[in-house]
Amino acid sequence: MKKILFLFVVGCMAACNSSSATDTKTAEQAAQKPKVLVAYFSHSGENYGVGEIKEGNTQKVAKEIARQTGGTLFRIQAVEKYPAEYDACTQRAKNEQAAKARPTLTERVENMSQYDVIYIGYPIWWGDMPMPVYTFLESYDFSDKTVHPFSTHEGSGLGRTETSLKETLPKTTTIGPGMAIKGHVAQKEPSAVFTAVRNWLEQE
Repeated sequence: MKKILFLFVVGCMAACNSSSATDTKTAEQAAQKPKVLVAYFSHSGENYGVGEIKEGNTQKVAKEIARQTGGTLFRIQAVEKYPAEYDACTQRAKNEQAAKARPTLTERVENMSQYDVIYIGYPIWWGDMPMPVYTFLESYDFSDKTVHPFSTHEGSGLGRTETSLKETLPKTTTIGPGMAIKGHVAQKEPSAVFTAVRNWLEQE
């Protein structure tokens, strides 16, 4: 009887130790998992190739990235809203780019230092990022972080934005591979967006 009791106690101790080790490993893995921010600028209203839309093309892609990474969404918005009409919006974008404007933003990211990986998204305007994205990039310290750009477009891909990011961010910032999705695909083909995002994340 004593032998049986001894074996029972030893078994319990082994099980407890195994459970404790598993819990510790799980906690360590959770602690090591990079914290992700998905920041994006997006324009609704009249958009090229898709007409009048309530939710911007880039916003749809950003939401899918956040779903697949578990990241926190942050929308980059200028205090002075952009016109809903396509021609008026593109003209303002052109003027701001020529002036190298830095539009004031409506919000800031709380505790940017906590994030390890930042996905930064935008539509391609005149071959580059909209100027509010520059305001965002220049508002925080991205040293020792990894930044992955993604864009929506109708033929420009990532434009010259990968070069712009390298010129704007500190040399210690890692610029990861980018992803470009056509606006009409982002707006109308959610399954294609899901697959594109999944494949992109798997390549990182």
